[in-house]
Amino acid sequence: MTVTRFQDLPLADRDRQWDGDAAEKRVRTWAGAEKEPDAKYRDAHVWYDGDAPDNFESYKLLIADVIDGRLTAVPHAVMAAGAVMQGARGGVDVPEEDVDRIKSHLAKYYAKMGDTAPWER
Repeated sequence: MTVTRFQDLPLADRDRQWDGDAAEKRVRTWAGAEKEPDAKYRDAHVWYDGDAPDNFESYKLLIADVIDGRLTAVPHAVMAAGAVMQGARGGVDVPEEDVDRIKSHLAKYYAKMGDTAPWER
């Protein structure tokens, strides 16, 4: 199991709406990952199952979209992932040993947004 490396992606405007399904499609196309995930596709997520990296189902916590041809973190996606880490929508099924690293990854984006992660408030 693996938490992705922090990419320090540029941030979209804070008021940009988040549509995870549409973002998923754009990320797959941008990454050239229509048939199977690759490293570029992985960079849009916070966590993936390292034992099954060739399976799209292995990737969780999508926080980025392709905006003007560039992978960009979307504040509403970061906040949605943060809420899921706090148990919203039934939480996320990841190994307990990865939770702190996931939260650390997300907290860096919260800081970049000038905000504090919910678990640090």
